[in-house]
Amino acid sequence: MKITFPHMGHIEFLLKDLFTRLDVDFIIPPPNSTETIKLGVRHAPELACYPLKVTLGNFIEGLEKGADTLIMAGGVGPCRFGYYAETQRRILKQLGYSFEMIRVEPPAAHPIQFIKSFKRVAPKKKIREIWKAIKVSFSKAQVMDFIEKKVLAIRPFEVNKGETTKTKKKAIKLLDQAFLESEIEKAKEEALNLLDSIPQDKEKPFLKIGLVGEFYLLLEPFVNFDLEELLGNMDIYLERGVYLTDWIGPSSKNPVMGVSNEEIAQAAFPYLSHFVGGEGRQTVGHTIIFAYQGFDGVIHLMPFTCMPELIAKSILPKISQDLDFPILTLVFDEQTGKAGLITRIEAFVELLISRRRKGLSPKRLIKIAYRGDSLELTGWKRR
Repeated sequence: MKITFPHMGHIEFLLKDLFTRLDVDFIIPPPNSTETIKLGVRHAPELACYPLKVTLGNFIEGLEKGADTLIMAGGVGPCRFGYYAETQRRILKQLGYSFEMIRVEPPAAHPIQFIKSFKRVAPKKKIREIWKAIKVSFSKAQVMDFIEKKVLAIRPFEVNKGETTKTKKKAIKLLDQAFLESEIEKAKEEALNLLDSIPQDKEKPFLKIGLVGEFYLLLEPFVNFDLEELLGNMDIYLERGVYLTDWIGPSSKNPVMGVSNEEIAQAAFPYLSHFVGGEGRQTVGHTIIFAYQGFDGVIHLMPFTCMPELIAKSILPKISQDLDFPILTLVFDEQTGKAGLITRIEAFVELLISRRRKGLSPKRLIKIAYRGDSLELTGWKRR
């Protein structure tokens, strides 16, 4: 068995560590590229979600390198993501590839199926051994998320341009070399201290922007044109609504991002009172939370034809009007160009700068209170 998997943020980092612990052979597909997109677009349905096309390209490139087993995440709710694995399996079979498709269900929704999937991956391992390996690899990936979060907070203040990106690579190398749980904890401390040592100028002017939207576009730098680095280099402090280990973890508390799913749902309730699949409700809730945390604006990322994000997109203008809070929606597919994207972002940033100069800030239409790291939203009647 030789497993391959699609790229998505640092999922490669997590799975590489996990499969090594389980003594499973794996093949990492080539990094995402224009060729990856061409392969996916060529063979996927025209109106399929952009992430399906890119990950299909990953699978084709992995199979061409000798993989015979594909591992793909499953999904729940009214979102086409739950059908990706079966759709891709059928397409690849029609193309003549011989392989086994293993779909990994979300651990929170289907814990038994989740473990069974990895038992198929490592049949010689005991359930207890598999679970321990998953926990350690997950903790290591969570450290990676904390590194990414700190990078977003530091980059706009760096004295020497590009130093944060260089230091991030050193921090990841430290973490990559850690294997035992004690080594991972030590690597976490050293990596975060390394980032803290970057010279910063906290007196320089900066904007605060929240990033919300569909998880794949938020997590995969290639498809969003390295948006986080682009904005960070424009002296913009960023916070992201989705982190990998929050998204795949069994807990709904989101320890990396810092706001639980319950709090997000509560924030979204006046505008969207129920789950609509994907990150639709999270997009709405995060946008409101970012407004009340004093951010200057929000950038919303979504794939073309994504149903949950289309629902959110239809609600965001009302939120923007009610809260006097700027929101920019960026829609991505294989036709999206970087130059046009940068032009729209620059115009949005100029708008935020202009509002700062005029002293404009979001309206507070609801009561909000913080107790430590816990967010409490009450009094949903508008003032």
